[in-house]
Amino acid sequence: MFSAVLIANRGEIAVRVTRTLRALGIRAIAVHSDADTTARHVREADEAVHIGPAAARESYLNIPRVIDAALRTGAQAIHPGYGFLAENAAFARACADAGITFIGPSPAAIDAMGDKIRAKLTVAAAGVPVVPGRTEPGMTAADLTAAAHDVGFPVLLKPSAGGGGKGMRLVTDPADLPAAIESARREALGSFGDDTLLVERFITRPRHVEIQVLADAHGTTVHLGERECSLQRRHQKVIEEAPSPLLDPATRARMGQAAVDAARAVDYTGAGTVEFIVSGDRPDEFFFMEMNTRLQVEHPVTELVTGIDLVEQQLRVAAGHPLDLRQEDVELRGHAVEARVYAEDPAAGFLPTGGTVLDLRLPTHARVDSGLDTGTVVGTDYDPMLAKVITHAPTRDEAITALSTALAGTAVLGVGTNTAFLRALLDDPDVRAGRLDTQLIERGGPPAAPRPPDDAFAAAALDRLLTLQPTGPAPSPWDVPSGWRLGEPAPVVLRLTCGDRTETVRVTGTPAAAVVTIGAADPVTATATRDHDLRTTVDGRTTRWARATGGGTLWLAGAGGTWAITEHTTLDGAAAAAGAGGPVTSPMPGTVLVVKAATGDRVTAGQPLLVVEAMKMEHTITAPVDGVVSELPVRPGDRVALDQTLAVVTPPEDES
Repeated sequence: MFSAVLIANRGEIAVRVTRTLRALGIRAIAVHSDADTTARHVREADEAVHIGPAAARESYLNIPRVIDAALRTGAQAIHPGYGFLAENAAFARACADAGITFIGPSPAAIDAMGDKIRAKLTVAAAGVPVVPGRTEPGMTAADLTAAAHDVGFPVLLKPSAGGGGKGMRLVTDPADLPAAIESARREALGSFGDDTLLVERFITRPRHVEIQVLADAHGTTVHLGERECSLQRRHQKVIEEAPSPLLDPATRARMGQAAVDAARAVDYTGAGTVEFIVSGDRPDEFFFMEMNTRLQVEHPVTELVTGIDLVEQQLRVAAGHPLDLRQEDVELRGHAVEARVYAEDPAAGFLPTGGTVLDLRLPTHARVDSGLDTGTVVGTDYDPMLAKVITHAPTRDEAITALSTALAGTAVLGVGTNTAFLRALLDDPDVRAGRLDTQLIERGGPPAAPRPPDDAFAAAALDRLLTLQPTGPAPSPWDVPSGWRLGEPAPVVLRLTCGDRTETVRVTGTPAAAVVTIGAADPVTATATRDHDLRTTVDGRTTRWARATGGGTLWLAGAGGTWAITEHTTLDGAAAAAGAGGPVTSPMPGTVLVVKAATGDRVTAGQPLLVVEAMKMEHTITAPVDGVVSELPVRPGDRVALDQTLAVVTPPEDES
């Protein structure tokens, strides 16, 4: 076995790999960019090496720098995690050239499965069923258009290289195909350095079911059952579970054997995942989609139902050891469910968020794979996934209930996350019943933002009351905001905003015994202990609140959610009426990828002006009205902040 392993990754996966290395007595070596100098994965490693600026291409994707870090620290092997260089055959070859073991399959296997066109041809020759479509290499836009019409709409455009949903486009209307091809090519080129596309028939009500495989260099290949990954948004998985509620034992055995056959077709070694698409209407019909030649984000659910540490198995295989299990040894016990916590705002169309983690609350009765810590800065340079919360129970219903409870106890104060959306999704009747498909989330429309509870406003008022308390050994009684006056006490009056709810809040008393009135609602009792622990009582129910303040915003965690509350201020002048022109601002921090207009251009409402990328997602910014582009201060490659002006569109009546 190895004595030192370098982890060529960051965040939660680097922390998770370090955990197994520590358990095996192997020295863990981290690498980091400028943005991750103080990151948790760096602090938890035995040694860490700086490899470049925040931009991934100059750090985590820079093969020479990663190899140099391994050589300088005496690492015998490199674990690539997932993403970045994990499925890069050139990186695997560079490791071999440097005399370093790559913890993954051979470069030939990565090449064979990394190219989706070649992969489909390879597994089809091995008897594995594939999705109907056109997979010829080098297809032009005209070829793709003809192929789409031959296959029949709806179709799915997919990059031949890479994975993770990047560059995939579902096209239902032929008129949308040219723009979809252009966008898919651009994203594929930016993510994988290859803009080759293929066309597949889109399976109606599709379910995404994948099989975990393990293979050694001694001729043994086994599968560890399946994972259901159908709950997706924009081809990105959100919630995964094992086993699938769809498959019966016979279908599981057939699909598992097909995955083993696919792995053997390329002489695969290590841990890998064979992904299938299954028709929701015909669960006995499945088609090969692709093989991910690496560890998957959702591997914990397989670990929990099988009791097998997949990272340990990767290390053993890479070190030349045979697998110590056979297919008959694999047993699925109970049910496991995983939720991905993303830095995004579901109520704002899932736009990326960011900020500094002011405080962190994680559940104790669940597995949490996370790279977060208090003080972590969440920027736009990397993937928006912050953590994974995973539960295991004897039954599926119990596992889902436990996960919902665990998410209620998960709070990232200072950064907006999707935890409330995840809980709502778990409570969906179709999800509870196992009636899943990859379009379920989109079909439900934009999620409604949870209404901030009165308790949160009461806690915010109590926090404000605490800040108004005078300090010093002998404060003047006139400085104490007790509300004392002749007659009835005068309240402290606040105007607080949380989401789209703004309330006038009145608080009287002291922090040890405050009474809060929110609008016309009944009064709420609020108390703070000496250590400023906040508690509110509504209708006999007492809630404890965690809190942190940053950037003029009070973050509260309690009542099963996290709330960002600000004191309301009125700006001079009314907001622009609907349909007015003016500045077009960025809805999130990110990088300008494409500018589709120029100063002086006449544009129509809804016409694309720019494309901004944030956390590996593209967002098209359009003209709000008909008019002339009077200002366009940004260029491709510019970094932009939230609400920064990207362009100004002047309506015809304002031109003078």
